[in-house]
Formats: sequence, C-alpha cells, structure tokens
Amino acid sequence: MQRPDWAPDNVDIERPSVARMYDYYLGGSHNFAVDREAAQAVISVVPDAPLMAQANRAFLRRAVQFLVDAGIRQFLDIGSGIPTVGNLHEIAQRAAPESRVVYVDSDPVAVAHSREILAGNDQTVVIQEDFRRPEQILSHPELRKLLDFAEPVAVLVVAVLHFVPEEDDPDAALRTIRGALAPGSFLVLSQASDDGRSETEQTEARRVYRRTDSPLTPRSRTRLTELFDGFDLVEPGVVWVPQWRPDSPDGLDDAERAVFLGGVGRLGA
Repeated sequence: MQRPDWAPDNVDIERPSVARMYDYYLGGSHNFAVDREAAQAVISVVPDAPLMAQANRAFLRRAVQFLVDAGIRQFLDIGSGIPTVGNLHEIAQRAAPESRVVYVDSDPVAVAHSREILAGNDQTVVIQEDFRRPEQILSHPELRKLLDFAEPVAVLVVAVLHFVPEEDDPDAALRTIRGALAPGSFLVLSQASDDGRSETEQTEARRVYRRTDSPLTPRSRTRLTELFDGFDLVEPGVVWVPQWRPDSPDGLDDAERAVFLGGVGRLGA
C-alpha cells in the first residue's frame, strides 16, 4: 500500500499494529488497511470488540476524573496508544489545567502522532519506551523534567497488560514502578479477560492477534487483582470496567460484554 504522509518512514505498514487496531475500534483515522483487516477479523468472532474499546476508554475517563478529584496533578500513562478524542491530558487538564502528563508508548506511530498533537503543550510530553523496561521509563530525562516523584503520581497501564505475556514478568515491572512512587500515589490497571468468554472466542481472538506485533494474553479477575500487590484497592475493586464507578446504572446488567477488567489502587504510607 502507499505510505500515508503521517506515517513515519521506519513504521512497518504491512503488519497489523495493536495500537492502530485500537484506534480503529475507537473510530479513529490513524490506521492502515492491514490494521482494519485484522480488526475486522477480530470483530467477526468477537462482535463486541468496538464496544470493549469504548468501554475501556470510558473507564479511563472516569478514573482520571476520580484521580483529579483526589488531588492528583501528575500522571504517567504507559502504553498510551495513538491519541484520539478523550485522551488523558484532555480530561485532566480540562479539570485541573496545572496537571502534568507523561505519555509512554513503544509504537513509533503512536509516539509520532502524540508529539504532533502535543506540540505547544508544555505540561505534557511523550517518550518512546516499553512497559517491560520500567527503569528506562523512570530514568528518562524528559519524564524527570516534568514529574516530581517526591509527590504523588498516578500511573496508568490501561488496555496494555494483555499484550504482556507472563514470561515477561509484569509483576516485576509493576514492583519497580511502585518502588519509585511516593505514598498517596495511584495505580490504574485494565486489561482484557477471558472470564466468561467461549472457547471459540478465546481461540479465534488469540489467532488473529498472533499476526500482530503483540500476541494476546488475557487474564482472570484473580490474576489482575494480584498485579495490584502493594496497593490498596479503591472501591469497588477489580470489576468489569463499566461497573467501576459508573455515571449511571444503564448497561450494567451485561457489563461482562466489555471483556475488560479494571481497577484503581492507592499506595499507602
């Protein structure tokens, strides 16, 4: 296919990217034909895939508003993806203009577009790094210039962990991040779960994502809860994302359709 003007030269446009597929699910425009084809393959076996992405984005919005209301003004969003309407900095800085945000993503397309959108916003930066390299994230000079780890920070790892296999030891990465945080900091996690999904849906979704740069590793509610080790879970704990402090009771009867589980934890003294 012809390379769009907005695609960096070093980006493989022939292989699906999970960041660009997610952008497609959310109705964004920063995706290629190969991403749309892979996303449609997922939708053919998991018709709720766009609903899942949208439910997760709504969870992000409510979690960030909760954090702002709790007094948090520093945010570290790891695996932030391609910017679309309703990104973290828009939510936080609309409510508290002094909020400072660092976006981290390993996808060069996501990083390139984040930098373009964030040009002129000196309260927000984006760096290219991977969740599996927490030391490099935490020591990055642009992050250290913007965030003060002597004060509380909210770390968000939203819709990312299902692309981190167990052999990459997500527990260790989160322990490293937790060790850098001041008391009163928060951790926000969400990820796809196979709880309640049919064997066919699980098998087909994994098969499609094996074609991408990030194969799928769903986790159970119990396993995701374990990843909050060292944090005190905020009510209502780890739940289907529509159930986390919803704006209204609508749609909660079949909240498991969202497939994403999520929660927020606070680091005590």
